[in-house]
Amino acid sequence: MKEKELIQIIKSTLNSEYIGDDCAYLPDLGITVTQDSLVEDIHFSMKYTNAYKLGWKSAMVNISDVCASGANPVYLTIALSLPKNIKADFVEEFYKGAKDACEDVKIVGGDITGSEKIFISVTAIGSTKGRKISSRSHAKAGYKIIVSGRHGSSGAGLISLINGLKYPDFIEAHLIPKAQRKFSEQIAVNALYDYAMMDTSDGLADALYQIADASNVIMKIDFEKIPYDKNIEKFSDWKDLILFGGEDYQLVAAVPEELLKNISDYTIIGEVIERNNKSDGKIIIDGKHYSDIDNKLYNHFEE
Repeated sequence: MKEKELIQIIKSTLNSEYIGDDCAYLPDLGITVTQDSLVEDIHFSMKYTNAYKLGWKSAMVNISDVCASGANPVYLTIALSLPKNIKADFVEEFYKGAKDACEDVKIVGGDITGSEKIFISVTAIGSTKGRKISSRSHAKAGYKIIVSGRHGSSGAGLISLINGLKYPDFIEAHLIPKAQRKFSEQIAVNALYDYAMMDTSDGLADALYQIADASNVIMKIDFEKIPYDKNIEKFSDWKDLILFGGEDYQLVAAVPEELLKNISDYTIIGEVIERNNKSDGKIIIDGKHYSDIDNKLYNHFEE
């Protein structure tokens, strides 16, 4: 069973209005909340990272989800499950990495238990004060599609680690990602109208697909406008890395054109157009229609 199918079952069972975006927006409390888990040998391998970098990434991926909501990240809690043979140095270095990633975001608690492998679960809370919160269902025809940063670097970094390739910039992008806090703030503080925004933790194409599906629109993309590190062209599947590589933790947003005058450091890669019938692809990239991209994405529940 696919992850999206499981999420739909959970949403239907709970009959929850809050499930659908990566963060739950709780307007009565003025916060957004997200939780993410990292499992050893599923999401990471200690062959390719260390405790400090793992702590950094564990915190940063949750901060990125808060940024994708448009909220200001303020608090984190960390639940850490560890094997019996773990060293005290591991715990110290892990929390040093998490603390450095957080900067002004405060780690305020969590839990620690035993397990057979390393298991990390982080909850992040964002403040919505003075910000307009995004939803993947808020893209509208005529909106511009913009992105932060470069795409495909993390996927190239993972391949580099596995195959012993010397691409330090790509490896750093994979192990030490950085949430796009400034990009998020500029949009959320200046937005007067609804907008859609997601991070690219599961890949740029997946974020585009999720927004298109939730908003019942088409995301029309010009591949040549997607920013990327030119060294990625040395990889045989470099175009797939850019679209489907995942874990770049950049942001993609569908916004009204008038908002662009209030933000900087973005790239327009396409526009939102109307979806007139079910046969239309949800993403169009250089004229190619994508109605389903699940076969391109990693599925935790398939061997």
